[in-house]
Amino acid sequence: MSRYNALFTIKRLWLILLASMAVMFGLLLYFGGEIYQQTPPMPGRIEVANLETPVTAGPAANIALNANLNREVIFTRANIEHGQNVWQSLGGMQRGSIWGHGSYLAPDWSADWLHREAIALRDGLAATQFGRDFDQLVPEQQATTLAQVQIRMKRNDYVVATDTLTLDADRAAAVQRVMIHYQTLFQKGTDANGLKLREQYAFEPSMSLSDADMHDISAFFFWTAWSATALRPDETVSYTSNWPFEPLVGNQAPASLFMWTILSVMLLLAGIGTLVWFYAHQYDVWREDMEPEQGIASENRLQYAQITPSMRATAKYFWTVVALIAVQVVLGIVTAHYAVEGQELYGFPLAEYLSYSVTRTWHTQLAVFWIATAWLSTGLYVAPLISGHEPHGQKLGVDILYVSLLIIVIGSFAGEWLGINQFFSNLSQNFWFGHQGYEYVDLGRFWQWFLFVGLLLWLLLMLRALAPSLRFSNDSKPGGSSKSLLLLLVLSATAIGLLYGAGLVWGEHTSISIMEYWRWWVVHLWVEGVFEVFSTAVIALLFVKMGLLRNSTAAISVLFATIVFLSGGVLGTFHHLYFSGTPVSVIALGGVFSALEVVPLVVIGFEAYHHAKLERQASWVNYYYWPLMFFSAVLFWNLVGAGLLGFLINPPLALYYMQGLSTTATHGHAALFGVYGMLGIGLMLFCLRGLTTGCHWNQRLLKLSFWCFNIGLAMMVFLSLLPQGLWQTYNSFTHGYWYARTAEFMHSDLMEGLVWARVPGDIVFSVGVFALVAFFINLYWSAKGKAESPP
Repeated sequence: MSRYNALFTIKRLWLILLASMAVMFGLLLYFGGEIYQQTPPMPGRIEVANLETPVTAGPAANIALNANLNREVIFTRANIEHGQNVWQSLGGMQRGSIWGHGSYLAPDWSADWLHREAIALRDGLAATQFGRDFDQLVPEQQATTLAQVQIRMKRNDYVVATDTLTLDADRAAAVQRVMIHYQTLFQKGTDANGLKLREQYAFEPSMSLSDADMHDISAFFFWTAWSATALRPDETVSYTSNWPFEPLVGNQAPASLFMWTILSVMLLLAGIGTLVWFYAHQYDVWREDMEPEQGIASENRLQYAQITPSMRATAKYFWTVVALIAVQVVLGIVTAHYAVEGQELYGFPLAEYLSYSVTRTWHTQLAVFWIATAWLSTGLYVAPLISGHEPHGQKLGVDILYVSLLIIVIGSFAGEWLGINQFFSNLSQNFWFGHQGYEYVDLGRFWQWFLFVGLLLWLLLMLRALAPSLRFSNDSKPGGSSKSLLLLLVLSATAIGLLYGAGLVWGEHTSISIMEYWRWWVVHLWVEGVFEVFSTAVIALLFVKMGLLRNSTAAISVLFATIVFLSGGVLGTFHHLYFSGTPVSVIALGGVFSALEVVPLVVIGFEAYHHAKLERQASWVNYYYWPLMFFSAVLFWNLVGAGLLGFLINPPLALYYMQGLSTTATHGHAALFGVYGMLGIGLMLFCLRGLTTGCHWNQRLLKLSFWCFNIGLAMMVFLSLLPQGLWQTYNSFTHGYWYARTAEFMHSDLMEGLVWARVPGDIVFSVGVFALVAFFINLYWSAKGKAESPP
């Protein structure tokens, strides 16, 4: 035991945690600066080198092509920036994707433009050089033509001194041909092929762009495709590290992806071996030091805790969480159905009212809203429970925060619907009050600021309630509160309040590469990082207060777990940024440290065993049976969803072929609901146990809900999403990334069959939602009956 205490002193662990976080966040910021310096340049002007070369196109297209080519400048930076804003206003990442980030039904616009431009350039060169269609050329002529395509599209003709990108006339003509295709897609017309694609891409029938907006969104798509092919100065890879895979232009996986993938796998195996050996070596020592000094509590100590007015006020938060879950699931079913009926729901023209971009926006946004609400309301409930202190005006603050939450949800959803349906008179209004177009942070900037202020109010309420405990806590005092756990709770709560501010850094015209860097601060560090530390500290504090864990050991365990988790998690943020116009150093860091994120998940079995052992030693713990069952589900899905399915796509070489395919949705559903959703429900039920002491809990409904959630999620993931993603990956590797996202492929019999295979899992999962709603209604009537019964 002396060796254990010498190895794991509280002070030493705090020093390691603070030092490691200083290093990790320092590196994150330093390489963020590198992203700023090496982001793909956005040319002030894009010009045509030779305007005299004739353009070969169809009779109807000739007039438009020659009229456009008579201008010296095709695009300007203002066109590209305005085009990015137009794309955002239409739903942005909820309407296809850019550089692999976004929705899966419409194409990845960068890959789609790139392939269409390469085909147009190939056909144009065949016509001008050989006077025949490409398919009619002999193999030697085809090889010559394809070599010319690669040379011209890989060549970087951007000149920094003049801030000008120059295109030769053949490529400019190819660009114009692609623009004509996009006109038939984004502008309402009578072209049969365009109308069919609009339906397959789930565009709302009324959506149509003006000529100016059409020109500028084409400029933005062209720039993202140019960045994907043009070689960085003095390097052999493009600005996106040769992503997407496109054989026509010579976009192949660079050697760096192989190297960092191999190293990440080696580091993963080394990390797993080291941690398993360490746990096996230390577990006997830990086991002896886990129980409180007086032994496991013989009764539920929380039954004597005073339920303060502010704690009671959190009940409405939990009702709201359940309502948001139900709405999110309905929207998820509708969104999935759009993959087979692009503009209808069993014949009803739903897209005229709630298009795919709207339902998917609300579906992903609700996931963040209800999970965050469950966790934040748990904090508001637990803070007075731990400290035994109810600050003056605390209930009023909780009520104000709740009203603010409702305003943010309703206001941001209304703004997103108005933005996608083009109701804002200008794009600046859309940026502030409508749809920003960036997945998970779609809400307008005004609503972002509103939410940020709300989080700061939540942080203030937390600190006010916890302050007395911080003054009188002691890590070594038996039965008291752990000061280290409280400090960790306060620090993680502070990070929750402040880190969301990263979403306020980018502006209306910020380069998408830089925006992606800050966006993943919010999605990865805020949701997946500090919230997990926060919940771990909360659960440990509750177990200490219940008399199930020793103060000092709980503090050591949580600090150690936090060090291991965040040491990989902070820089693991970069695995989202491999191909977002970032330097190769980002691939190296992301590949290595995302492998380290998986390492702590392999010892989840130890944690599950330990929790089960604690529960068996105190029969009264059965009072919290279902909250603890949801915590156990978190451990399972952490291993499967975050670990196995996360590592499936995280290595650089794997993600090169998988980015933006259903493999991402597989990991997203299993991790977001399986880990963070289950955790939110477990925390919510734990709090409700205290709020409804003496009320009847319908155990059958909770049992039905628990198993339907888990079985339905497993069916959804393994019968539908994962097979879709693997089949897409095979075709991405075989034909090129563009093909795996085409309407032809997505609406093939096999892919639509796999979408329908999701229905059984969705039904089972929906039963779980309805059972949870029924449980809440039953609990409400039970509580009401208790309140009305005579003493």
